[in-house]
Amino acid sequence: MAIHIQRREFILTLGGAAAAWPLVARAQQPAMPVIGFLDPRSPDAMADRLRAFRQGLKETGHVEGENVAIEHRWAEGQYDRLPALAAELVRRQVAVIVASGGTAPARAARATTTTIPIVFSVGEDPVKLGLVSSLARPDGNLTGVNFFGSEVVSKRLELMRELIPGVGRLAVLVNPSSATLFETTVRGVEAAARGMGVQVQVFNAGTSREIDDAFANLVRERSDAVFVGGDAFLTSRRVQLATLAARYMIPSSFSQREVTEVGGLMSYAANPRDTMRQLGVYAGRILKGAKPADLPVVQSTKFELVINAQTARMLSLTVPASLLALADEVIE
Repeated sequence: MAIHIQRREFILTLGGAAAAWPLVARAQQPAMPVIGFLDPRSPDAMADRLRAFRQGLKETGHVEGENVAIEHRWAEGQYDRLPALAAELVRRQVAVIVASGGTAPARAARATTTTIPIVFSVGEDPVKLGLVSSLARPDGNLTGVNFFGSEVVSKRLELMRELIPGVGRLAVLVNPSSATLFETTVRGVEAAARGMGVQVQVFNAGTSREIDDAFANLVRERSDAVFVGGDAFLTSRRVQLATLAARYMIPSSFSQREVTEVGGLMSYAANPRDTMRQLGVYAGRILKGAKPADLPVVQSTKFELVINAQTARMLSLTVPASLLALADEVIE
C-alpha cells in the first residue's frame, strides 16, 4: 500500500510538472523588442511616412506585431512636451528610440538617455548640433539621417523665384518655439535673398492665432509671396495655411509636400519617405545587434519638388516648362 501511494504521488507530481512545462517555456521566450517612436507632429499627416518606416524595418526582417512592437509618442506640434514623452519611452525600457522630425526630438531623447540607442532625423548638421562627434563615426548612442533642411532653403527660394519672377518682398513665416530651425531658416533665406535683390520680412507664427495675424500683416505689408519654415507645428496647420494663402491670393512655398497636397503652391525638400525608410533600416539593424557608434550618419540624396498646378492657375501663374520638367509631382 505504501508503495502504491508513493507511486500515485509520483504520477501526480509528474503530471503537475508536465502541465507546468509550457508555462516555463513561455516564460523563457524572449520578449518582443519595442521601438519607441518620438515625433513632434500629429499622426494624421504621417500615414504614408509610417508605411515607409515599416518598409525599412521589413528590409531588416522586422514586421510590426510579429517580431517587433512600436510605441508612438506624438507631441502634436507642442515642442515642450517632447522631454516628457521621451522620458515615457525610457521608462517603458524600449530597445531603441527613433527621434523623427527634426532637432527638438533628437535633443529631447539624447537628454533623457545615454544608454538606449537613438536614431534621429535632423535638417541641420548633426555634428554642429552636438548629436554626434562625426558623420562617419558617430560615437555615443546616437546616429541617424541628415536631410539637409537648412541647405535646401536657398534652393527652395531659387525655385520659387523661377515660378514667381516678380517677387520683390518676401514674407518668411517661422515658429519661434523651434529655435534652431527658426534661426537656420531666417539666416538661409536672408542670405539667398540678398543675392536676388529680394526684401525679407519675418513673421512669427507659434500658434493658430499668430498664423492668422501673420497673414493679415504680410498682406498689409504688400508681400509678394510667403515662404513657410519646415516646422512640425506649421505642418500640422497645413489646411489653415493653404486656406489663408488662397483667401489672400498669395503664392506660398513649403518644405512639406503635405501642405502642397491640400492647396499650397509648391514644396521642395528631401524625400520624406526615403528618410523614414532609412530610419526603419537603422532601427532594425540596431535590433539585430548593430551599435549606433558604428552606423555612419546617412545624408539624404533624394529630393522632391511638388507643384500644385490647380493653385498656380488660381493665382494666374504659368508654371515654366523648366519647372514642370524638374517636378517630381504636379498636382492637378
